[in-house]
Amino acid sequence: MNGLRKYLVEFIGTFFLVFTVGCTAYFAHPGVIAPIAIGAALMVMVYAGGHISGGHYNPAVSLAAAIRGRLEWRDFIPYIIAQFLGGSLGALTVILSSGTRAQVPGCPFGVGTMIIAEFIVTFALCYVVLLSATCERTAGNSYFGLAIGSTVMVGAFAVGGVLCYGAFNPAVALALGTLGASCWAYIFITMGANLLGGIAAALVYKFVSYRD
Repeated sequence: MNGLRKYLVEFIGTFFLVFTVGCTAYFAHPGVIAPIAIGAALMVMVYAGGHISGGHYNPAVSLAAAIRGRLEWRDFIPYIIAQFLGGSLGALTVILSSGTRAQVPGCPFGVGTMIIAEFIVTFALCYVVLLSATCERTAGNSYFGLAIGSTVMVGAFAVGGVLCYGAFNPAVALALGTLGASCWAYIFITMGANLLGGIAAALVYKFVSYRD
C-alpha cells in the first residue's frame, strides 16, 4: 500500500507539471509567464509530495536518486511508469480542454545544441535535488522545493525555446510530442540527454558528498 501511495503522488505531481507546461507554454500568451508558472508548479508539487515519494516527477531525477541510493531499484520502474502516465494524461487534458494541439513548425533546434542544453539543465536539476533534498547534511531544510522549482525556471529562461524545447524531463519530452509542440524525431534524443544528465549528476554527487 505504501508503494501505491508513492506512485500515486508521482502520477499527480507529473500530471500537474505537464498540465501547467501545456497551458502556459503552448496555449497561452508568450513571455515570462510560462517559465515562472512551470517552476512554481514543480515547487508546489515537490513541497506537497516530497515527504511521501521524494517529489521526483521526472524519470531523470528518479534515476539519479536510485544511483545515489535514495530510491530502491525495485521502485524505479513503477516510478517512471507513474510519471509517464501522469505526464501523458496531463497533455491529453490540455488538448481536450483547449480543443486543439500546438502548431510548432518542424524541428527548430540543432541536434548538438539541443543535446547540450537539455543535458546541462537536467544535470543541474538532478544535482540540486540530490544536494538539497537527499543529502544528510541538509536534511530537514525548508528551501528544497524552492531550489528545485527555481532550477527549472532558470533553465526555461536560459535555454527553453532558444536552444532546446526546455523539457529537462523525459516525461515532459514525451508530453510535448503528444501536445504537438515537439517533432517526434527529437523526443527520444531529448529523453536520452535528460537521462544522461541524471546519471552524471548522481556520479558528481557521490564525489562531492562522499561522506553521506
